[in-house]
Amino acid sequence: MRGDGFRGLGRIGIRPRREVLSCPEQGRYRCRVADSADGRTRTLPTVLRCCAALAATPGRLLRPRRADTAFLARLESAPLPPARASVELTVIVQGRTSAPTTIVAEGVRSFGQLPMVMGAYIVEHPSARFLVDPALCAHVHRRVLPGLPFPIPALVAPDEPVLGLADALAARDLDPAAVDFVLPTHLHWDHISGVLELPASVPMRVPSDELRWALDGPHAPVGVARGPLQGRPLEPLELDGPPVLTFTRSLDLFGDGSVLLVDLAGHTPGSIGVLLTTGDGRRVLLAGDSVWNRLQIELIREKAPMPGQLFDADRDITFETVHRLHALPAGIEVVAAHDYNAVSELAAR
Repeated sequence: MRGDGFRGLGRIGIRPRREVLSCPEQGRYRCRVADSADGRTRTLPTVLRCCAALAATPGRLLRPRRADTAFLARLESAPLPPARASVELTVIVQGRTSAPTTIVAEGVRSFGQLPMVMGAYIVEHPSARFLVDPALCAHVHRRVLPGLPFPIPALVAPDEPVLGLADALAARDLDPAAVDFVLPTHLHWDHISGVLELPASVPMRVPSDELRWALDGPHAPVGVARGPLQGRPLEPLELDGPPVLTFTRSLDLFGDGSVLLVDLAGHTPGSIGVLLTTGDGRRVLLAGDSVWNRLQIELIREKAPMPGQLFDADRDITFETVHRLHALPAGIEVVAAHDYNAVSELAAR
């Protein structure tokens, strides 16, 4: 692994439109983009959700949600397909922040802070080079965060400075035009803002469930900034493959077992994990925001209501996904996108 620190698919064109339209039969979407106020997440409902989440948090810190032992007992691990190829993985750290341990892993008795990270992954497959979760563009505090409603920017902004994607690629002598496609684990702003620094022709491959959730309707869901998607060709994916490990659906992206997409729904409806086979034979699961830290997997803890009720689209399914990650067999290295220690360890290899 290398790491840098601070130094069958139909295309969908996103263009500014007057109406919000969904055409599932053609696999095409048109949406208002984030430079139109009508397309942004509404402020008042967001503030009300924040208030409800804050009110629910104290009780859940004292009495966190218990693991569902019956659900765990029912989980079975399906076999992995053999990998006939491998990939090279490079980690790029783009930004840092922190959050109280007790709200990341609900009810953990700690007054400490967990370091958190925002970043991207370069994946080199024998037939394609692609990016997973291109998190940040340069000046993201000015270019993207103002499109989110109060008080979201104050809650989620990374510390300054950040490393923009173009600078990160330049540091590796990699031309942005040499990226074949982008594969976000989900469409929250901090997993796609870097595409603002890629050529508009570079497509983004996204599960169709995620596209419908993020783009249908006049207002973006909480955490989604539609601006980075403007003019970007979007290629819908269907996870129509068999169960893999403890996950119910999958997609073998290249048909050779080296890049498997698995269903990690909950945080968003179309969240995915990217299960990679690296050149040294390891299996690395890039788990997006299914959890924010591996402590949640070890203890089977969801996030506290604040921030969980704000950012998890379905709390119950999110918690089921935590159980599925906990039940994974040995030998699967789970790396959550914001887990500073896990990402740093991966980058150091």
